[in-house]
Amino acid sequence: MTAREYLEILHVAERLKDTPRHCTTSKRRTESVAEHSWRVSLMAMLLRREFPGLNIDRVTDMCLIHDLGECFTGDIPTFRKTDSDRDTEDSLLHTWVRSLPPELSNDLMALYNEMDRQETPEAKLYKALDKLEALIQHNESPLDTWSENEYSLNQTYAFDTVAFSDWLTELRKTVLSDTLEKISRG
Repeated sequence: MTAREYLEILHVAERLKDTPRHCTTSKRRTESVAEHSWRVSLMAMLLRREFPGLNIDRVTDMCLIHDLGECFTGDIPTFRKTDSDRDTEDSLLHTWVRSLPPELSNDLMALYNEMDRQETPEAKLYKALDKLEALIQHNESPLDTWSENEYSLNQTYAFDTVAFSDWLTELRKTVLSDTLEKISRG
């Protein structure tokens, strides 16, 4: 890869810094997709000792790239995203990835395929962390920034995704406890 190709990739990825997400931070600022991806990646890195049999570097790679498609479409909250939205995002992302230098394109496509199939423990961990981070961020954001459906989503979302791991199931239960406490405080 040339220096120019490298910079062009970074210029596309920079868009995520200015791509807002549905959620706000604890200080009421709209979160960016880049901030979400950073924290999902941090979550993976911090779990290295909890999941010693997994390739955490690979999980972190998945976390870093998982929302690059939103460079082209923006963020659509999971509860509003349609199959058509997913198809559009995937098509634009894959077109861009295929335009990259072949060795990088092949590496990224292999990761995206693994993420989509959800067959490996690494892909399952990435997906669980992605969903859990959103729940954790909601618990950190002021309750009056939640949409009506988020009260139930924060109580039910992602239990199926974490079920493969006792540790993640315990984390999800702890997040739920925080949610219920937040709602009760009003």
